[in-house]
Amino acid sequence: MHTATSHPDGPSPLQWTRREAGYAIALFIVAVLALAVATLKAQTPLSVINLDSVLFFLLYGLFTISIGYYHPNVGYYSFDRVAQVASILVLGPLAAAWINGLASLLYPWHRLRTGTPVREVALASLHNAGLMTLVVLSCGSLYTAFGGVAPLTTIDSNSILRLVLLVLSMQGLNDLGMLAVLKLGRRDISGFFQSFAVALELGSGAAAVLVAVVYNTMDLQLLVLLLGVLSLGMLALREFASMRMSLERLVEERTESLRQKTRELEQLATQDKLTGLFNRRYADSYLVKQLAHSERAMATFTIALADLDRFKQINDEHSHAVGDEVLRVVANTLSSRCRKSDMIARYGGEEFLICFPDATLDTAFKLCEELRLAVEQQDWSSLGLQSSVTMSVGLAQSRPELDANEIVNIADQRLYAAKKSGRNLVVA
Repeated sequence: MHTATSHPDGPSPLQWTRREAGYAIALFIVAVLALAVATLKAQTPLSVINLDSVLFFLLYGLFTISIGYYHPNVGYYSFDRVAQVASILVLGPLAAAWINGLASLLYPWHRLRTGTPVREVALASLHNAGLMTLVVLSCGSLYTAFGGVAPLTTIDSNSILRLVLLVLSMQGLNDLGMLAVLKLGRRDISGFFQSFAVALELGSGAAAVLVAVVYNTMDLQLLVLLLGVLSLGMLALREFASMRMSLERLVEERTESLRQKTRELEQLATQDKLTGLFNRRYADSYLVKQLAHSERAMATFTIALADLDRFKQINDEHSHAVGDEVLRVVANTLSSRCRKSDMIARYGGEEFLICFPDATLDTAFKLCEELRLAVEQQDWSSLGLQSSVTMSVGLAQSRPELDANEIVNIADQRLYAAKKSGRNLVVA
């Protein structure tokens, strides 16, 4: 059963947004006005109600609110419905609304001892009191309007349907109120509706009926025994629910950890660790898919094989660490200047493969000329290089009769021609 006893956890636990704060204040004002109107219209004045009964249900309400557990997204679940339903069936909707509203107004203030700001406690108090007052008053009045008896001393077939109506209507209205504040605060509502919570709600309603009947028949020994058994049962259920929440959090944490590891493994399987570009495995798979797509769409695309010139010399003269940094700089240059639709992969040691979807040979040639110049014109002196790093590029355009290996071989042959013709060239 949802209760507003604790504000739902959000980005910052117990921190009410302006919209939520306005809702809490408005809800409290509406509840006070509803109570005032109902009190003025009441045929039986509140003054005739036994003060011992008022004190009992106030304390019992505080006790049942205190027995609860937290849900990480929704907030606080408690057994307060036992006291709420029982007080309706003993004292009637109006007195029950006053008592449970007061209990909900008082309970949150114990959080001041844990360092919760006064503003947060006050808003929680107003929201809780407003919502619980309206739930008890409206649903209790609905129960009596349909012929429900208060005080209830016996249970028969006619009263069962009215009691079910009372419990379900209270749960429904309470859920609507809680969903409203969650929506206003744009909170996560996953896990709001739970079969476990529904079962607890129905069980609490049945327990409340027993408490009311025994209380109304004034069998003190049986009442004490019943309250003792119920208290033990509620405490046991709270521990079970807390353990259940802990297990759910643990499962979620483990599941998220597995998801993260899966993402990392997928990334390792498709990404080059040094440059952050796609690796050869991904590039080969991409080419096969792109060829199939181009054939279906009757489109064309062009690939480029780019190889850094005299890269071995850089490694030999400046160290492999400098060579690695050169590869990273080239990878960043290619990534920053290529189109978003282009695929760039580190295809070998110092070799890169670029796929230009929906690009003709002429378009790809112009793009590769820009890339070649961008690499050459980089400031390589910061890495201790005396001369510019250059690259040679070979291009190949897709054709229906070519498979992935064949188009790569054509680009490789043209790359070889660029090297043979003096390097730092693009050959199409």
